[in-house]
Amino acid sequence: MKTKELVMCALCAAITCVLAPLSLPIGPIPISLCTFAVMLAGTLLGAKWGFISQLIYVLLGIAGLPVFAGYKAGLGVIMGPTGGYIIAYPILALLCGFLYHRFRSGRTGAAKIGVMVAAMVIGTVVLYAVGTAWFCFVAGSDVAAALGLCVLPFLPGDALKMAAVAVIVPQLERALSRAGIGETAQA
Repeated sequence: MKTKELVMCALCAAITCVLAPLSLPIGPIPISLCTFAVMLAGTLLGAKWGFISQLIYVLLGIAGLPVFAGYKAGLGVIMGPTGGYIIAYPILALLCGFLYHRFRSGRTGAAKIGVMVAAMVIGTVVLYAVGTAWFCFVAGSDVAAALGLCVLPFLPGDALKMAAVAVIVPQLERALSRAGIGETAQA
């Protein structure tokens, strides 16, 4: 492991720990900035380090640090209705990182952004599937009701988060590359 990967991984885990607790409790699943931080980590760090950064976040929350939405913590949160979403955060980062880094090669501008957005959409669909299935299991809800509670209210916000990541990541990539931290410095 290289120091720069460890530092970037720790920074992304820390960003998630800071942003995720900020939430609006609109029902059984709160609106938070966590998915923004997870998508940012995946697209910026790639599959491996994005996954590890979010696994660290989840483990910190399970260990008792109040980093989950609403400053909650512990295994009880994972076992509750939102647990499937939390457990799927590392998967979201993994998919965003893998798909973006695999298919962005040779693309610039809008095409590269399109790949990034597609990677985030695919990762978010998997996040919704895992989280909603867990919600149905824990809450005893049917799929239609769960979609109305756990997916539909979050689509506009997640679209805005994806747009923000799509604006921020290319700028961060350029800045990191100029600082000798990005992928172009490794080549």
